[in-house]
Amino acid sequence: MEKRCTDSQVKGVSTGTTILAATFDGGVVIGSDSRASIGGEYVSSKTINKVIQVHDRIFSCIAGSLADAQAVTKAAKFHLSFHSVQMETPPLVIAAASVLKELCYKNKDELQAGFITAGWDRKNGPQVYVVSLGGMLISQPVTIGGSGSTYIYGYVDAKYKPNMSKEECLQFATNALALAMGRDNVSGGVAHLVVVTESGVEHVVVPGDKLPKFHDE
Repeated sequence: MEKRCTDSQVKGVSTGTTILAATFDGGVVIGSDSRASIGGEYVSSKTINKVIQVHDRIFSCIAGSLADAQAVTKAAKFHLSFHSVQMETPPLVIAAASVLKELCYKNKDELQAGFITAGWDRKNGPQVYVVSLGGMLISQPVTIGGSGSTYIYGYVDAKYKPNMSKEECLQFATNALALAMGRDNVSGGVAHLVVVTESGVEHVVVPGDKLPKFHDE
C-alpha cells in the first residue's frame, strides 16, 4: 500500500500547544495557551484562542494542525446546532464529544488534530472528554494534551483533587499552564481559561506577565 504522507509532510504540521480541562464541584475549567507555530519552529501567532465554543455550555480545546481542528469544530458546531433544533433542547456534552469523535474517525487518514471537549449539561453535570487522533473517545475527570503536557503530568497527578472549589480549580489550571509554558518552547503567550457551570460561562484571560513563576525563566 502506498504511504499517504512523507516524513517531510508530517514535519510540516508538527505544532506545539498545551491544553487541559478539569472538573470541579459544580462545573468544569477548560483552558490552553495561545501560541500557534509552524513546524514547531516559527511562531505564527501569539494570541490565538484555542478554546472553541461549540454550543452554549460546551467548549473544545484544539491541538495539532490548526486548519484541521478549525474545520472539524466548524462542522461540529453545525451538527450540534441542528441537533438542538431537532430535539428542542441543548445537546449533552457526550453528544458533542461523539460528534467530534465521528468526524475524526471518518477522516482519520486526512486529519492531524485532537480535542478535549468539556462542558455542563442538566443530565450529567460537568464532564470532560478526550477525542484523540483517530477518533478514540475517553471520559476523564481531568486531562491534558499537546506538546506542553509532557512537562506537567507529575504536577497534575499530584495536585488535582476531585470536588475542588471553582477558585481552587482555576488556580490549578493556571499553574499547570504556566509550568508547561515555562518549559515548552512552542507553548506560550497568554492563558485562556473558560469556567462552565449551571449558572453560565465565565471567560478568564491571564496575560503572560501575570502567570505564576516557579523557576527562573
